This record gives sequence, structure tokens and C-alpha cells, in this order.
Amino acid sequence: MRIGLAIDAACDLSPAFMQQHDIAVMPITVKVDGQVFLDDRKPAELQRFIDLRLGSRSHSAETEPCPVEEVQKLFLDKLVLEQDCVFCLTITATRSPINEHVNRASFVILKNYRQAREAASIPGPFMMRVIDTRNIFAGAAPAVYEATRMIAAGDTPAAIRERLLYIANNSYGYMLPRDLYYLRARAKKKNDRSVSLFSAMLGSALDIKPLLRCFRGETGPVGKVRGFEQGAEALFGYAAQRVRAGLLVPLVCVSYGGDLAVLTHLPGYAGLRAACEEHGVELMEAPMSITGMVNVGEGAVTLGLAAEEHDAEF
Repeated sequence: MRIGLAIDAACDLSPAFMQQHDIAVMPITVKVDGQVFLDDRKPAELQRFIDLRLGSRSHSAETEPCPVEEVQKLFLDKLVLEQDCVFCLTITATRSPINEHVNRASFVILKNYRQAREAASIPGPFMMRVIDTRNIFAGAAPAVYEATRMIAAGDTPAAIRERLLYIANNSYGYMLPRDLYYLRARAKKKNDRSVSLFSAMLGSALDIKPLLRCFRGETGPVGKVRGFEQGAEALFGYAAQRVRAGLLVPLVCVSYGGDLAVLTHLPGYAGLRAACEEHGVELMEAPMSITGMVNVGEGAVTLGLAAEEHDAEF
């Protein structure tokens, strides 16, 4: 059985990994300051967004997740012909309507795929499974990574689905923003009260950065640090501890809203890399999606891993 993967563009993964596993992308349209971007995780469009240096204006951006009709088209024109089963992984349904769009599209796809496959002389049924990773950005990576491992091992769709639901429930996504004013402005744009004006003003005045966590679809602060670099050191140090304690998936994904070369120079990153190498864990560096950058600001770091339930200590 041919089993493939599709993700929404806000799932942060490295381009090389996506190409290696032929992962399809359900794009997001981003409109900001008169410019329109198709966030499909392609490097050229991502670089165009960065080069335009929209900066603080991006907080007013409008984002449009892949419409139901476009999801249907992607599947009926392409994926039902190339695969016999496709797992669609999306960022948490609590933060984006894309999971709902894909679920709605699946009814039409599963009703009409036979005609497309018969016209191409492809025998047999087609299956489609939608998985809510219950996380955001780099936090979605462990479930996608685990799916590729299980597909390569020849596991059944039923076994893969059960395992991915477990990994989604035990995935942790962390975020360290650079600009609290930006984060507060974007939150206000989306009617999200998670970052108040007072905390943004106080944090900026004292250079205090929050460490935010997404776990099982819920996002909130789990710590505060003085300065972005100290925050990075705390976050990478925590991740190294989790690597040494044992992960459910041998992956730590780190995404950055800008030039990935910056990661190497952040405090604590060398220690995280060493811990991953010592314990056979892949350290994946991923460019943050355009959608991610307009939501949390350029220069932010997100980190994802899957582990047994625990309390973060910062």
C-alpha cells in the first residue's frame, strides 16, 4: 500500500525532510501591507517575505487557510492518484480552521475518488485520515516525523493513526518571541487576550520575555526570562534535559523566523546539539512559515518535541 503525507503550511519542517518524504502542503494565503504571499513552505516565497522587511506591519496581516475546495482539488487531481492512503496532519484546531476545512473536504474526496482512480486505471480503494497534532509550528513536527518512520517500517494505517494520536497528545511546542509589543498587537488583531498591554509594556521595559507552551491545544506562558538570549539558553537547556530523559520520538525540531544561521550563535544551542548527537536524536532546523512569522513576529524561536507528560521547569 502506498501511504503518503500532507500537512498544512504552518507545520514547521525542514525543506530537505519534506522533499525526502514527498510531503504535500496545503497552503495558506497571507495578505499584508498590499502584498499577497502563498505560504506553501517553498523557500523562494519565504525569502521574498523576509526580504521585503515588512517588520511590525505584519501584525495586521490577514491569513486564509487552504479552502475546502482547494483541499478537494489537491486530493482529487493529485494525491488519490499517487497514494492509496494519505494522512493529513494539521496544526491544532484550537488555533486554526484548517483542520475543520480538511475534515469537511474529506467527505467529498472519499465520495468521488473512485472516478478519478478508475480514469487513471488505478485499482483499489483510497483512504484518508485527518490528524490534529494539537500543537503549532515546530510542535507539529514530532507527529509528522513519527508518521514517516512508521510508513517506512510498513506499518498499517490503523497502527499509524493510533500512534499519531498518542504522539499528538504528548507533543510539546515552545515559543520564545523577540517583540512583546508585536505579539500583543497580533493577539489583539485576533481577539486573543493571552498577551495584555500591561504585560507587553512591562516586559519590553525590563526586557522580560515569556516562554510560551502549546500542549494538547492549549497555549500559555510557562516561564519568564530576562532577555532573548537568556530565554534561548533556558529553552535549549530544557530541551537537552528532555533528550537525556528520553523522548517518545527521536526528534527535536527548532524553527526560526528568519535566517537559520542565527540558531548556531544562540546560547545553549551547541549543548542541545551535543545532547541530540549523544542520544541518537535528530535535531531538525526548520524555517518558520510565513504564517508563523506574521502571528508571532520575525526572529522568534519555536521548539517541538514529544515526551511523557511532565512539568516544564524554567
